[in-house]
This record gives sequence, C-alpha cells and structure tokens, in this order.
Amino acid sequence: MAHHGKGRDRRLLSREVTGTVAVLADERDFAAMRRYASFPLFDDHAAYLRQMERLLRTRTARGTHTSVALFDPVRYEEFCAEERLDPDTPASRNRYTAEVAAAGTTVAYEGEPIRRLLPRLVNETAQQATWEYASDLLARTGDCTSCGEDVGQAAFARATRALRRIVEAFGGWSRHHHLVCTVPRPGGVPLVGVLDIDVDACGTVEVGEADALVFCTVVAAGLTVEHSGAIVLRTLTGGAETVCGWGMADGALRPLTEGEVFAAYCTDIVTGEPVPPEQGVVYREAPEIDLE
Repeated sequence: MAHHGKGRDRRLLSREVTGTVAVLADERDFAAMRRYASFPLFDDHAAYLRQMERLLRTRTARGTHTSVALFDPVRYEEFCAEERLDPDTPASRNRYTAEVAAAGTTVAYEGEPIRRLLPRLVNETAQQATWEYASDLLARTGDCTSCGEDVGQAAFARATRALRRIVEAFGGWSRHHHLVCTVPRPGGVPLVGVLDIDVDACGTVEVGEADALVFCTVVAAGLTVEHSGAIVLRTLTGGAETVCGWGMADGALRPLTEGEVFAAYCTDIVTGEPVPPEQGVVYREAPEIDLE
C-alpha cells in the first residue's frame, strides 16, 4: 500500500510543476529543424502542430500549467554555438527552451486550438522585440548637451502626453480607435507600435497597458531619431470609418494632410508598394496635437 501511495503522491506532485513548450510557428522554421537527425519525424508542419496540440491538451488534462514560446531555429543555432552545445540533441533543444522561457515571451496555454494560439504568440513576441529595441534606442540617446535632461525619458513623457491628447481629441462615446506608429530603421524592418482603444457608451476608455507601453516607447523613439516616423489613427463609429495621422520630426507631431495620410495608409510599410484603398473609409487632415 505504501508503494501505491508514493506513486499517487508523485502524480499529485507533478501537477505542481509547470513547464514551457517551444513551438515552430511556420513551415520555414519547421523545415530548418528537420535537418537535425535527432528531431522527431513528422510528415509536415501540419502534422507537427497536431502532435503539439495533443501534447498541450494532455498536459492540461493532467492539471499541469503550460506556457508556450516560439522556437527560433536561427537563434537556437546561435545559442548552441555560444554555449558550445551540439544542436542535434534533445538536451540542447530543452536547454534552449528553458532559456527562452526565462528571457523571452511566453503565453499561457488555456486549451484553445494551437492555430488560434500561434497568432497571439507571434504578435506578443514581436511586440516584446519591438519594445526591447525601442527601449535600447532611447537608452542610448544620453543626456541633452544644453540642459542635461535625459533625452530618452523626456521623449517617453512626450509620447505618453501625445497618446493622452489624441484620446482626448478623438474620445467620444462608443468608438473604436486603432493607432499605428511606424518608425523607419535604416537598412532594417521599421519599428511598429500598434494600440487598440475602445470607448464604451459611458465614455470609459479601455486600453491594454502592455500594448500602450510598447506604443509609447515606439512613439518616443520616433521623436528622437533623425528619420521621421508617423502615427496613423483609424476610428470606427457605428458603420463609419475615418483615418488621419501625424508625421514625427524634431520632437513634435505635424498633422498630415488628407493626401499624405492617404499615401501613408495605402502603402505597405515593409515593401513600400501601394495598397488599394478600402471602400467606405474617409481620409482627412488631423488636428494639431500640442506636446508641451
């Protein structure tokens, strides 16, 4: 009887242990890992995701809390090189997953289909990377040579002021606002901060704190770098949609004209190619936003 009791205790104790599962989000990453002989064999990426979902559901059924992270084959290879590990072993993959869990972005698995989980995980991972890059950029701005003020902190204060005044100018009741701040990076993918704001029938503003932090950090970066960025605001009221925006330069916001906001909203931020305008969307000039 004592033996059976210990087995039961071990099962109960296992419920107290949390864990992280790292997932290959797309077919390209899956193909990159298939070159390792020790990587489990799957017919294709879809079959791999089905097995990962079964694993996650099994852990949940046992009462085990599981977080999910992205498995990046490129960073994995770099990690193994830095740590002098053989990348073609399960032990190395486990160590990398533990590293990602400790320092990267994870989301809690709550029983949803994995194809619904992945977009959220990819988005949060991208937001975290954006915040880290923008924060590092602000940290490297140093102090103002004339007044000694921390340039990064001052820019972040102006960015939060900008967000507050945009909400004040476009608040209203029963509205949804979608803000996108884009800051060019020379030779790289632009920094992009995205923020959704909802205003209910009582005028209460609802906004995600984490998303607002990322957004304001990107805006702050745009207010400090030499290359100008832009903020575009899309507002939905009932069935009507309007779009306006501001350019960022010299630490200030400049209202975009109707033509400028049309060009900004109808251009792919990565490729620079034109995007067809949406029907029913009105483009208009934005109001002045004072950051002082």
